Amino acid sequence: MILTEQAQSVLPLVADAFDKLDLATKQLKENESLGVLTVTTAPIFGAKWLLQHLRDFSEAHPEITVRLDARNEMVDFEREGVDVGVRLGSDNYPGMRVERLFLERVVPVCHLKCLEGENKLRTPSDLNNVTLLHVDWGNILGPLPDWKMWLASAGIENVNATKGPTFTVEVMAISAAVTGSGIVLASTYAVEEELESGQLVVPFAHTLLAEAAY
Repeated sequence: MILTEQAQSVLPLVADAFDKLDLATKQLKENESLGVLTVTTAPIFGAKWLLQHLRDFSEAHPEITVRLDARNEMVDFEREGVDVGVRLGSDNYPGMRVERLFLERVVPVCHLKCLEGENKLRTPSDLNNVTLLHVDWGNILGPLPDWKMWLASAGIENVNATKGPTFTVEVMAISAAVTGSGIVLASTYAVEEELESGQLVVPFAHTLLAEAAY
């Protein structure tokens, strides 16, 4: 097929019109994407801290739609279209602008029944009598809090810091503690609701201030 002489004469105008339409469509898509803020964060941080502040942010910035991406592993900002990432780790993220939000503070928490009965917790040395719950942080950067670190900072040497089950998600370890399955080291922000409701208690006052931060 070939164009007629009449079609050839209007071709530049038609082509220009389609070019402008294509440009306008691209601008609309760009404007739509400007109103979306994609935040990638660890599931526990998103559920226990970020969601509490999301309403205030949305009220202050109604023109911005927040998209939450919950996962522990690092992401490719450019390839996955992520604007902001919140992670627990060090401040060594090459090519990134890093802002420290707050340090990681962890405390031991357990069900109230761990403080009752023959094998009740009275001192940290009694941790040998209960199940220690662990969190596997995966490949997150930086030294992350664990029972070995907490016991060392509390000056306790006679407790086996490796016994007990391990969870790859912190919220599961916290849920296990709520059911009375053992005692877990948890971020103070992550167990606020459980402590206020009485589902969990802090048997020992010693708090570990970890080197890792958000």
